[in-house]
Amino acid sequence: MKDNEVSADTIQSIWKFFASLRLTLIVLLTLAVTSVIGTLIPQNQSPADYFRAYGEFLYRLFDVLDLFDMYHSWWFQVLMLLLTINVLVCSVDRLSTTWRIIFARDPRYSADRFRRRQNRQSFRTDAAPADIRELVVKEAGRGFGRVQVEDVGKGFVFFAERWRWSRLGVYIVHGSVLLLLVGGLVGSIFGFEGFVNIPEGETVNTIRLRSNGETAVLPFSVRCDDFFVSFYETGQPKEFRSTLTIIEGGREVLKKDIIVNDPLRYSGINFFQSSYGQLEGQQPAQRVEPPTGAVLLFTSLESGMAYEKDLQFGEPVELAEGRGSFVLESYVPNAVFMGQPIGEALKGRLTPPEGEPIEVLLPLRFSNFDKMRKGKTFISVASLLPETAKIRPPEKRYYTGLQVTRDPGVWIVYAGFILMIAGCFVTFFMAHQQIFVEVADEDLGSQVTVAGTASRNRHSLEARIERIAGRLQSTLGREN
Repeated sequence: MKDNEVSADTIQSIWKFFASLRLTLIVLLTLAVTSVIGTLIPQNQSPADYFRAYGEFLYRLFDVLDLFDMYHSWWFQVLMLLLTINVLVCSVDRLSTTWRIIFARDPRYSADRFRRRQNRQSFRTDAAPADIRELVVKEAGRGFGRVQVEDVGKGFVFFAERWRWSRLGVYIVHGSVLLLLVGGLVGSIFGFEGFVNIPEGETVNTIRLRSNGETAVLPFSVRCDDFFVSFYETGQPKEFRSTLTIIEGGREVLKKDIIVNDPLRYSGINFFQSSYGQLEGQQPAQRVEPPTGAVLLFTSLESGMAYEKDLQFGEPVELAEGRGSFVLESYVPNAVFMGQPIGEALKGRLTPPEGEPIEVLLPLRFSNFDKMRKGKTFISVASLLPETAKIRPPEKRYYTGLQVTRDPGVWIVYAGFILMIAGCFVTFFMAHQQIFVEVADEDLGSQVTVAGTASRNRHSLEARIERIAGRLQSTLGREN
């Protein structure tokens, strides 16, 4: 017997622990603080980046605490699980009383409770109770589903109610929160985020996970049929597009062109266009006859004047309007800017009248590239010297960089959002309302009293009571 009592007490203590508001506040505050940390510390970067940013000690500390992949860490999942259990237990703990109110088989009404209401409206009429019974049922019961009339002495009382089930609105919201939490847990435990680079014309069926760098095998293969990139005049990439084909069971099942923010989705796995690059080992563009110099155009942004000058490599030239000097240093057949290939370019050095020399990169494909420097003199390439210098075009071959994600809990999260909208609508725009009308027989007439209760939005109920009393008075007449 004692063992059973201890067991029951233990279960009750555990239940009270998970049903406590204090646990809710602690878990929510902890999640808020850790989420802020997750925004301050970039997630799923390379170990080398973290080591350079934080040093050896902080790197090892943050790595032990799983702060580099916080939202997939065991302790974050425990917090989510605690909050899920807490919301579930709180809902069940408070649902029993509400359940008895909503699903009562034979609901009873207490007339005394309504007679004491401050929102009651009373008036006298010359009509007898029996003569106004039908009118009261019609006017007071308008819009209410459950109506009950009981005789009391020579008079009667009228009860009506609607939306008894709306008391479940808060529990619908609780259920939506549970779905959001469960969806987040499912995505955190069973989902993944990775990346893969696919050269044009090649097929892969593995990706590299961002969380731990391990390789994951896909249940199908992905082929990059084609890759296309276009550029702005400044040399920045304007758009890059990949043509991907899904191969499953030895046959092509889906083909789609993807760009940034327009992914390919198949079998619960998403492929986002993330990056691109030119394959290593390719021969860059080669000129059959390399240039010995160039014709450059120097444009003053203050006067608007343009000055054309023929320059040989290594020979400095003084610029007009006292803008300093410039020397053309070298020709680069396959230049790279901010990690992106920009083709042929010239390199030079601009020395202003005051200040340090500035390195200037002049791609041949992008005439307005130097405007990004925002100097007082804009430099562009008019032509190469000698003009007969020819280029042997290379066979360019790119790879597409894809971000690959899988979140099996996303549909649970969507369902949670839909349920939350429904729950909020029920909670804020609907209420369990009860209307009470008492018609008491008096000498030469009747005393009519109208009152009511509501689970929320009592101002709306008071307005309804006034409207019901007003309609009855206007029909029956009143005596003050």
